[in-house]
Amino acid sequence: MKVIGLAGWSGAGKTTLLTRVIPFLLKKGLRVSVIKHAHHAFDVDVPGKDSWRHRESGATEVLVSSSQRWALMHELRGAGEPRLPELLTKMSRVDLVVIEGFKREPHHKIEVYRAANAKPLLFPDDPDVVGIATDTAVETTLPTAHLDDIEAIAAMMQRSAMPVDDILSKSEAEG
Repeated sequence: MKVIGLAGWSGAGKTTLLTRVIPFLLKKGLRVSVIKHAHHAFDVDVPGKDSWRHRESGATEVLVSSSQRWALMHELRGAGEPRLPELLTKMSRVDLVVIEGFKREPHHKIEVYRAANAKPLLFPDDPDVVGIATDTAVETTLPTAHLDDIEAIAAMMQRSAMPVDDILSKSEAEG
């Protein structure tokens, strides 16, 4: 299993880009999963439904299953937010896991940069940025691709993805 990140400031178009790249990768026969970091409280459950009531009553985990999908919700209940390596161990094996966000975690990332955001580029200060998807010219030796060039971005993601075991080993070495 390989891992690649998409990192950038809010409004850069990470989610939009990812929703365009995933179908391209699927057509190439790859199995793709996503880990998305949220910077705020979020809820994947519907208030009032049984699973929501179970969680609200204090259950640590609630797994909901149907013939179409299953979802596991885990409440932290005051515990610290898990780091990326721990979350990766919870994923089913696929060909490529794309990480959206987690820009401070040490894994290979493609920076998504939109000039209209008027934010600074991440790559000069982040050695884990291995390529840039952008709508403007960027002076760099890193591989770059235009935000609309889905084929080039998908290829950059595949070339730059790192084995999940490298991330887990790095995490274990850090302690």
